Amino acid sequence: MKRFPAEFADLLTAKGRRILDGRDTSVSGALLDPARRFVSLQGVVDATRAAACRDALDTALNDTLVRMEDPIPFDSISGMTMNYMELLPKTVRVRTALLENRRSRSWRAAEAVGLTTMLRSDTFAAFAASVSGRVLRRKWGIQVLCYGPGDYSGPHNDHHPEEVEARDGYVDMHVSLTMPGVDHQYLVYEKDGHLSEMTRVSTVGGITVYRLPFWHYTTPLLARRGKEDQSRRWVLLGTFLDAAPQARPSSTVPPPGTGARPPARGT
Repeated sequence: MKRFPAEFADLLTAKGRRILDGRDTSVSGALLDPARRFVSLQGVVDATRAAACRDALDTALNDTLVRMEDPIPFDSISGMTMNYMELLPKTVRVRTALLENRRSRSWRAAEAVGLTTMLRSDTFAAFAASVSGRVLRRKWGIQVLCYGPGDYSGPHNDHHPEEVEARDGYVDMHVSLTMPGVDHQYLVYEKDGHLSEMTRVSTVGGITVYRLPFWHYTTPLLARRGKEDQSRRWVLLGTFLDAAPQARPSSTVPPPGTGARPPARGT
């Protein structure tokens, strides 16, 4: 049974609709500010609908996920030769759904509950374009992550200097669907050169929008005592590249109501 609506807009509250339509001046185009790399939004997704989607997702996909685990390298300490010269690559422990592979169990399960259709909907991309203020490429990546007890993502910046289309920056949008057994999970991010900002991401329907790259990490998920088996945070993720200069309008997603053209690369 398809529990997710065909359009992301159908999950939104009146506040969320104002953002989608570009009518919330406090949020629309917020990430055009070079000093603002991250926006956290609450009250934009209907909580009752979000909980129903979460429960359908948890039932359909929980047994189809693939473990993604990169621990601290074993020689990160023993391999050092100078004081205070430690280097830590990105570490992570989480499960993920393979939604780019139509032959995977995850894709079939996500398709059955209507998730893939919603993540590919025009209004899902339009919401990201509205907050980012940029014209985005119409073909975007989708993914599902699932954090369980102790799962986390260590400090990283998501910079891709070897990829021409992403090295000048791109947009990620996350929708959190947290199970009742979770006590908390936070996102810590950089401001003025320090990992000093923190926001709670263990929400039901909270949306976070990123202008990457920048330094951030996700703290280990903490379960409520005795609720470990019901302690999961699902994350619906879209990754959007900036549209190329002079791209055909049919291949782009402009900020709502602007009819904007893609900026020159690097601006």
